[in-house]
This record gives sequence, structure tokens and C-alpha cells, in this order.
Amino acid sequence: MLSRRSLVMLPSLSLTTIRPSPLFFYSFTKFPSTNSHTLRLPLLHPTTTTTQFTRPSPLFFFSSLSATSPIHDSSSSTRLSRKASRKARRESPEGLLKLKLDMCSKHGDVVEALRLYDEALRDGLNLVLLHYNVLLYLCSLDRNRGSHVLNRGFEIFQAMVVNKVVPNEATFTSLARIAAAKEDPEMAFDLIKKMKGFGIVPKLRSYGPALFGFCEKGMAGKAYEVDADMVEAGVVAEEAELSAILKVSGVCNNAHKVYETMHRLRAAVRQVSETTAGVIEDWFKCEEAKKVGLENWDVSKVSEGVVRGGGGWHGQGWLGSGEWRVVRTQMDGTGVCQSCGEKLVCIDIDPKETENFASSLTNVACQREVKADFVRFQEWLQRHGPFDAVVDGANVGLINQHSFKFSQLNMVVKQLRQMSPSKRLPLVILHKNRVTGGPAQHPNNKKLLEHWKNSGALYATPPGSNDDWLKVDKGKSEMVPTGEMENGNLEPYFGEIQMSIGWLEEAVPVKMGEVDAFEGYWLYAAVSCKCLLVTNDEMRDHLFQLLGTSFFPRWKEKHQGLQMKGCILMESGFNELSKIRLSFAQREPTLHMPPPYSIVIQESEKGSWHVPTITGDDLETPRQWLCATRPRDTSL
Repeated sequence: MLSRRSLVMLPSLSLTTIRPSPLFFYSFTKFPSTNSHTLRLPLLHPTTTTTQFTRPSPLFFFSSLSATSPIHDSSSSTRLSRKASRKARRESPEGLLKLKLDMCSKHGDVVEALRLYDEALRDGLNLVLLHYNVLLYLCSLDRNRGSHVLNRGFEIFQAMVVNKVVPNEATFTSLARIAAAKEDPEMAFDLIKKMKGFGIVPKLRSYGPALFGFCEKGMAGKAYEVDADMVEAGVVAEEAELSAILKVSGVCNNAHKVYETMHRLRAAVRQVSETTAGVIEDWFKCEEAKKVGLENWDVSKVSEGVVRGGGGWHGQGWLGSGEWRVVRTQMDGTGVCQSCGEKLVCIDIDPKETENFASSLTNVACQREVKADFVRFQEWLQRHGPFDAVVDGANVGLINQHSFKFSQLNMVVKQLRQMSPSKRLPLVILHKNRVTGGPAQHPNNKKLLEHWKNSGALYATPPGSNDDWLKVDKGKSEMVPTGEMENGNLEPYFGEIQMSIGWLEEAVPVKMGEVDAFEGYWLYAAVSCKCLLVTNDEMRDHLFQLLGTSFFPRWKEKHQGLQMKGCILMESGFNELSKIRLSFAQREPTLHMPPPYSIVIQESEKGSWHVPTITGDDLETPRQWLCATRPRDTSL
């Protein structure tokens, strides 16, 4: 049993200082249940009052003060150290409950979590947002439509509303998942609308329960409605969502929507999973697919569409008629399909988009770095550039090594110099610590660094540019549960998070550890010089997400090779032929030339389709493609 203890806390941490939110009042509606009882779900409505309520931080989760706890005066409370305050919070009944719920979340133990919740109610504990979110999250994991756990989830939300606890995006998303588990996507969608009514921005995962629920029920019209709401909210669908829309469109014989979604996949996903490839294959093999398409089309109009789109697609609709021939195949070294004989194309990127990308990168870098440091780097690059190649020195020097090896880095630098039309050294970017300490003190390495420096081919990034960042709520980093951080299970607390990206909402950066040169330096150099970039960084982290446009995935697909045994060599100009991959075998670097075509869904001027899958890597194993063709000679 959890017992209450009277602890001296800072006044700012007392829940008794939080006034009830004027944002909430509620009515009740019947929720369909599988038993004879009806569950009443509180529906929240934003008030029209002008009174504003400041939402509490998602990291501010408990107070140890009970109604009978002695409240000490402000002067004595403020003398407590931060360490003592944190300890007091952890050891309070609410804090102990929070830790136990964290463990339930880690192990997916909803039964124990509900037992702890019932116990907390009996003990009169003050539950706050994080408590409720963990409970709702665990309830949402139950996929049994008749389970009492789902009903308990709505009961917990009802208690949350009655207690004037303000929900956040994670709260509504868990509720939407519970609704979807009850096979009620309509309620899941309604919850999204209410979320928006309170000024809470929905995320992609918020829409999933409603969208997938409608798609599974074959309710294409409602699925399109959710999709349209996503677009209006600025939420970009990913492969799972697009695959679901594609499937329900095919089942409902909506050829126009299938065509539209195929192009959305082309733009957003590039290569598809086996699941999506199966959905596409099913469409081309169905009876409706045989019936749609132009038997005679305007060749010039189709050609104009190809030019306007940059190559690889025309957007003029289905071409041809009759049965589709659908096979799994591969491309030869020149990009010719081994099934139909068509040759794939290399799709260029608009130079203007690249310029905008470089500007966005500069803005992000100046926000994250000391602005003067990055401006100094830009000025240095103008004086010493352009370069034919840029090397992320730390990544190359550490490939397959336990410690940094200048000899390995030098081998790559030499090969790049030989490849260079001007025979110029590539730009090597290293953190200052790499060029002043450790292996850099060895006489041979000193001589090498001096040679690079005198040749204007070495840039040492300054101190402060080597921090890995995790965003947490301002001033509250100590309240992030360490165990949950290590396990990547922060979803119930902070809303959508990808631990590999390391971003949380409405937060400021807190230093978490040391890495090497900030990505912005070598990426900016490669983009601005339109040259080769050598790195093993997959560029999935928050910096690249911050750029906030659809350009970066396309740039990455076009200019990044697959990571194999070694590192990635990317070309940041516009010629796909210059993209190379690097691996190490017997301590010698090997450069792998890329295919002379874009690995992306392509729609030919003759109406055929080629869809790359994620099966295979084009280096050790040939990539699998889906080829869909029709009888030809049907154009004017």
C-alpha cells in the first residue's frame, strides 16, 4: 500500500497552487459496450471564456502535499536544495506511484497498472497528467474488443476530466486507440476533432486509429475524410497510412484514388516494403485495373508532363488498356528492366530547391550553434572552396575501429584526390579535439594534419559544436525517468518521440553527451560546393527533421548510398552518376559506383510502372523491383 507522508516542498511544486482549468466542462454521451452496461464518456468542449489557463508542463507530475500536510512558509521552503527537492518528489506517494507505473509501462503490464490505480484512489492520491497518460497508454495496448480494460480506459479518462486534469496530445491519441480497439473509428476521429478544438496539434499517430479503422472496415469515404483532415493539419502521411489508403481504394474500385496514392508513395516513400508491394501487386492483378486507362493518349501531353515533373513520371493517369503483366524482377547495371526491357531514368533535383535547402540548413545551424562560429566557417569555405569532395573525418576514421585511425582516414582522402578532376585534396572536417589531442599528437599524424592545413583542406570545428542534444521541458531535465529514456518508452509522457531523433515538444536543448563535428558543417559544405560527401551518418536525427520540407528525403535518396561494411559516400550536386559507396576490405577502401538511375517508383511514358522494394541493396544483393506493364502500341 502506498502511504502519504508530509514532506516540505517548494510552493511552486504544490498542486494546491493550481487552480481548476476554466477550459473544461463536460457532458456525457453513451458509448456502445459489449455488455449490458453503457459506459458514459465525458466529452470535452472548449469554453468561450476569455480566461486563459496555462497548461502544466508534461514533466510536472506530482505533489506530496495532502490536505492535512503542514505547509511551511515560503522562506523556509526556498532554502531546500534542488537535490533535496528531487528526492522529496521521488519519495512522495505520487512519486512512488509514478515509478511503479513506469515499470508497468516498460513491461506492458496493464493489470498491475490498474491495480495500482485502484489502490491510489483508495489512498486519495493526487493523480496528474503523467499518471493518467501511462494508464491510458497501457489500456490502449489491449486489442480485445470485449476486454474490460478498454472500458477501464474510458473510466480513467472520465476521472481525469472530473479532476480538471488538462489532457495533451498523448492523452487523446491513447483514447483514439482505445476507440479503434472497440471498433469505433468514428469516435477515434471525433476525438481528433476535439483535440484540435482545444488547440492541441494532432500528430501522425493521432490519426492512425481512425484512418486504419475506417480502412479495415472498407469505409473508403471516411478514410479519405481523415486523410483530408491530415492534409489540412499539415500532417504528412507515411508508408503505412498510404498503403492502407491504397488498399481500401483498390478494394472499392476507386482507380483514380489508387493512381493518386501511387504518386504520393513515389514522392514520400520512394522504396516500398514488401507489405506495400503486395498491395500494389494485388491492385494491378484485380479486374478493375484491367478496365481503367486511356487506349489512345496524347503523346506530346504525356511528354510535357514528364519534363514538368523532372523525369520518371507524367501524372496524366493510367495509360493503356487490358490486363497488366505483373512480375518481380531486377535491373541490370545500366537500369534496364530484366523483365520488360524498359530503361529507368535518373531524376534530377531542381537547383533552386538545393539553394533553399542550404539556406534552411544555415538557419538551423545558426540556431543550434554559436552563430559566429558557423558564419566564420561559411566565410572560410568561401575563401578556400569549392571542393570536389567533403569528408566527415571522425566517421571515416572510426569505421570498423575501436579507436580513431588517421591512417584509415588518409587512405580515403588519397583515393578521393585521385578521383578528383582537379586532383585536389578533399575538405576534411574534424572536431578541434581530434586535431589537437590523442592520436593527433603522434609525429606522423601531426605531419599529416599540417599538410592538410597548409593545403587549405582541413577545418577544425570549434568547441561547443560537438554536443548531442535531447530536448526536454525547460529546466526540468532531471525529471525525465532515466530508465524510460534508456528503453525509449517515453510515449505516454511527452507525445510522439523518436529516440533516434531525440526531440520532445515545447522544449529547450539539454546536453546529453559527446559526439563529433556537428552535422551542419560537413552537410552545408557538401551542399554549397555541390560535391561528394563521405560519411557513415544516416542523417535520421533531429537536425534533418528540422529542415521541415519534403526536399531532404528526396535529396537523401538521390545522394546517399546504402551503408554496408564501410561508410556512405554521397554526391550533393545533380548528377546521380557521381554517387559512390565505400567499404573496407582487408584494410583497403573500395569505392562502389552507384546505379545510373534513380531508385524510386517510376511511371514511364508508355504507361508501365516500376516499383523498387526495400528487399536487396544493389551491392551484395540485387534489389527487387515490381514491374507492371500492359500491351503497347495503344498510343496515337
